[in-house]
Amino acid sequence: MTSIEIVEAVRKALEDSPPRGFEESVDLAINLRNVDLTQPQNRIDEEILLPHGRGRPVKVVVFGKGDVAQKAKDAGADYVFDEAEIEALAGDPTRARNLANEVDFFISETVYMPLIGKTLGRVLGPRGKMPLPLTPDKDVTQLVERAHAAIRVRSKDRPTFHVPVGRRNMDPEMLAENVESVITRVEQQLDRGTQNIRSIYVKTTMGPAVKVM
Repeated sequence: MTSIEIVEAVRKALEDSPPRGFEESVDLAINLRNVDLTQPQNRIDEEILLPHGRGRPVKVVVFGKGDVAQKAKDAGADYVFDEAEIEALAGDPTRARNLANEVDFFISETVYMPLIGKTLGRVLGPRGKMPLPLTPDKDVTQLVERAHAAIRVRSKDRPTFHVPVGRRNMDPEMLAENVESVITRVEQQLDRGTQNIRSIYVKTTMGPAVKVM
């Protein structure tokens, strides 16, 4: 599979999908084979940087206070919550669910992780959105900036899973580079690389699937 083949597949997916009344996303459908996904260590669970981002705003929450909170705000975090806000969210299940659905990435100072796990874990966990721990060796500014250009890829226990790689209004070459980044990272996480991939398709939200490999 070459970069040219990926670009051709992306172009065909865009051309074969008629214009819609809304802005469609572009997604990959990845199908694995010969991988025992009943074993958690064999599952794909990776944060992947897209070279050209998602093509839409990505929302980020930081749980922190003081200097961390200020840096997070300066870096463009959409919401910054302290301990009182975490407890308020725990007491308002509807608001917590809405936030979990709305926000793409959560980051938290390590001191808050036990409280978040206890109070919000049942909302964030199933969605694959438990916060990335902000350990002392990490810079919250860099984490927020990285989150704006990243996606979370999770296979769970299913051999087929979907990955967003951008929006329909993005340049095909840019979409193709995003696709290549995802495929490369997924291959690296599989014991037998490409041999563990049955097939990969690219499609718009409502369009037909086009085979990439």
